[in-house]
Amino acid sequence: MSHWCVYLLACDDGTLYCGVTTDLARRLAGHNAGTASKYTRARLPVALVAQAPCTNKGAALRLEIAVKKRPRAQKLAFLLGQPGAERAGAERAGAQRPEASDKGTSS
Repeated sequence: MSHWCVYLLACDDGTLYCGVTTDLARRLAGHNAGTASKYTRARLPVALVAQAPCTNKGAALRLEIAVKKRPRAQKLAFLLGQPGAERAGAERAGAQRPEASDKGTSS
C-alpha cells in the first residue's frame, strides 16, 4: 500500500512549490537534482518546508489543490493544520523564509 503525502518546498528564489508523492526522500532528491520539475529546476536548491500525510492519492491531490488555492501567506499554516502534518527543520541557511516573500506559488 502506498503512503501518499503533500509537501511544500522553499525554492532558492523565495517562492514555494507544492506537490504530492509516495516517496518524499526520492522526490526531494529529484527536485535538487533538477529532474523532478521544470519549475524547481530553475530555482535550485530547494528545501522541504512542510509535509502532510494523506490516506490515498485522491486525498493527496485534493489537498494539493486546496493548498495551491490559498494565498501565499496562508499556504504553510493551512498545510500544517492537517492531521499528522509536520514542519521540516531543513531550511537552508541564507534562504528567505517562506513567509517572507511576496512571490507566487507554482504547482
